[in-house]
Amino acid sequence: MMKLQILGTGCPKCKQLAQMTETAAQELGIEYELIKVTDINEIVGFGVMSTPALVVDGVVKLAGKVPPIAEIKKLLA
Repeated sequence: MMKLQILGTGCPKCKQLAQMTETAAQELGIEYELIKVTDINEIVGFGVMSTPALVVDGVVKLAGKVPPIAEIKKLLA
């Protein structure tokens, strides 16, 4: 099972990235667990300075933007 984490404080872009990531994972047929990380210290612990960010299995894949679903799919594949 893939562990997907959305790093962000709950802003609209963070929520958008969470929804788009779920959609991308579902369309790819990936078994996943989606976790929203809102604790600022935990976010900084990943080395992320701008949110939203996407972490796949412990690796930061993107930060500071909400890319198109096609790009998210590439990051998950």
